Amino acid sequence: MILNRAERMLARRYLLPGKGEGFIFLVASISLLAVALGVAALIIVMSVMNGFRAELFDKIVGLNGHAVVQGYDGRLSDWQQIADQAKRTPGVTSALPLIEQPLMASANGRVEGVLVRGMRMPDILANKTITSNVVAGDLKSIAPGSGRVAIGSRLAEALGAYPGSEISLISPEGRSTVVGTVPRIVSYTVGAVFEVGIYDYDKAFVIMPMQEAQSLLMLGDQVGMVEIQTDNPDRVQQITAPIRASVRGRGVIVDWRQMNSALFQALEVERVAMFVVLSLIVLVAVFNILSSLIMLVRAKTRDIAILRTMGASRRGMMKVFMTVGVTIGSLGIVLGIILGAIFLFFRQGVVDAIQTLTGQNLWDPSVRFLTDLPSKTDPFEVTAIILTALILSFLATLYPAYKAASTDPVQVLRYE
Repeated sequence: MILNRAERMLARRYLLPGKGEGFIFLVASISLLAVALGVAALIIVMSVMNGFRAELFDKIVGLNGHAVVQGYDGRLSDWQQIADQAKRTPGVTSALPLIEQPLMASANGRVEGVLVRGMRMPDILANKTITSNVVAGDLKSIAPGSGRVAIGSRLAEALGAYPGSEISLISPEGRSTVVGTVPRIVSYTVGAVFEVGIYDYDKAFVIMPMQEAQSLLMLGDQVGMVEIQTDNPDRVQQITAPIRASVRGRGVIVDWRQMNSALFQALEVERVAMFVVLSLIVLVAVFNILSSLIMLVRAKTRDIAILRTMGASRRGMMKVFMTVGVTIGSLGIVLGIILGAIFLFFRQGVVDAIQTLTGQNLWDPSVRFLTDLPSKTDPFEVTAIILTALILSFLATLYPAYKAASTDPVQVLRYE
């Protein structure tokens, strides 16, 4: 809207409190603050939801790949051929052999369920999800033949283990005797402790060299699966289609969506639901703008009538009151963006402070998966939030502006 000098002066005058108009100014201020809180809440929640999904995806895929080829019996004897074919497939960036087996671990009289993962030593050192999150010990110390393993931080806490401690891994695949199968128990030294930030992984993972895992599980030269990384996780099914056809009858390909489908679908549903619910806060704030403008129009009815007799047009009066409403909404949006940015910057401190004050654990990693509150702001979503708030603010000005423009100066000034 393009306003002339007189219209700009009027809009500026109506935005500031006049004599006896303190209540109207208070309502307008509350409207501005309500818009700010609604926009801030939307930005904060959507950023946290995006951060939660991104962190989960990065760390889950960082440890499990975009897809895995699994043998029907949990073993792949011709894994070299499968890995070579996968590497030659367009879109595949790597294909690594893996062994994963749930076992039991014992230390200091404590027993925990664990997930033993066997990887080639170069692959372990090249995995940034592991190497960048070592909190104690040295990952290089778990070289083949050293008898050392790396364990998750939560598992270390549960077992009371630390670098240099002894832990025993118990495998049900043991020796057959006259009284049955005797479990195989092998002792290892903890060489490193890591914390990737996902509770379930930090509580269960035991990482060891491939040769050690093959020996523990008596696999010989076999592996459990081949992990595949692609250049586009969203097209993983199309990229792995040729591999899927070639391994039919020997194994099955499971991609990251299938491995974590329930989790990511729940996140998407919650993300949409939170956007809709929190948008209602902005809608309520917009109704406050509507009510403040209606009160302003009623308070200024005599002024409007005088302006009309002096030559002010209906269109001009509409523009003045629309500008007042949109300005309140715009200032609220700017304040909301600032509040949202400040909260997101200090988000973990805010959570810690609330936990300290209330004595409640608001971010239990055993429930939330991640150890810290994540955040990832999407510029497109922020733009959508801003446009939504602006459009609603604009719509809220239409009725009051129409009433102001419809003021009949003859009726108003008849008895003046």
